[in-house]
Amino acid sequence: MEAVAAKTEITEGKFLTFICGEEVYGIEILKVREIIKLMDITTVPRTPDYLKGVINLRGKVIPIINLRSKFSMQEIEHTQETCIIVVEVNQTSIGIIVDSVSEVSNIKGGEIEDAPHLGQDVDTNFILGLGKTKERIVILLDIEKVLSSEELETVGQLAKE
Repeated sequence: MEAVAAKTEITEGKFLTFICGEEVYGIEILKVREIIKLMDITTVPRTPDYLKGVINLRGKVIPIINLRSKFSMQEIEHTQETCIIVVEVNQTSIGIIVDSVSEVSNIKGGEIEDAPHLGQDVDTNFILGLGKTKERIVILLDIEKVLSSEELETVGQLAKE
């Protein structure tokens, strides 16, 4: 019973919504540190494809994840709308490249459905739920689960270097 209450408490609130591919995603606003324009990214050799490299943000090294690569989407040319959302994951700042940022949406618990079960071969643990707004469905991400614990460790090491 407590787990259900905890999930409802986590999934309702304000979400930063953004576009990646054809879909609209949302991240809990409390996890977002800032939104910055796309800048030069220093490539780090021998890292996974989705890990684009690192940036120097006011003297702090921030690992950069390409959400399109992580979600196995086709790469596209970056536009003026392409930006980096800096989030806090396990006390590490990580930047994620998205196609564009939309808005901050207030989504109530009653407007959120559980993530769909898509079979054993499809991992949906990183989806908090599906938020229903008047215009669209927003895929609400648990940003701390988008990367596995091993992937977070790799990213965390880059942030410390």
